[in-house]
Amino acid sequence: MPSDRLPRDRPLLTTDRLELWLPKVGDTPQVHAIVNEPETARHLGPPQDYAEAFSRGLRAAGSWLLYGYGMFMLRKAGEKEIIGLAGIFHTYRGLGEGMDDQPEAGWIVGAGHVGRGYAREAMLAALEWFDRTRGPKRVVAMIEVGNDASFALAERLGFAEFRRAEKDGCELVLLERVPD
Repeated sequence: MPSDRLPRDRPLLTTDRLELWLPKVGDTPQVHAIVNEPETARHLGPPQDYAEAFSRGLRAAGSWLLYGYGMFMLRKAGEKEIIGLAGIFHTYRGLGEGMDDQPEAGWIVGAGHVGRGYAREAMLAALEWFDRTRGPKRVVAMIEVGNDASFALAERLGFAEFRRAEKDGCELVLLERVPD
């Protein structure tokens, strides 16, 4: 599906409990609040000011524009509040071969919504959509050491460690999901 035909006025994907929306103008304040919740922020690297949140939002939108895939804004079905982000986006993190310039999976769920299976539900839908629209491809992920819940989810989604790295003082595990 060409990126210029992706819907902005309705969710692109739905699950039993969630709507997965493309990023829109005006999402930044809610996303900034989520990534700066102390329980959420502890595994996301250095604190993020509003300018960085705005820049990340532009990069996320750019992934949709240039590659036709990216992060989804997660909302409970029929609600307006963003409860998290999840999806496969294209990025370059400066972490070297096997990680840079690859489709990368990521998920962040707001502290008030953790432990309810929303990240898993969203990522299953996003990965299925990605595989269906792009063909099965290698997808990478990175998780900060100590984020046990994300490691458990990554394993359930079929990701396995391929090496470790360090960035901004954080020890990271780099993972990959390789199609059969």
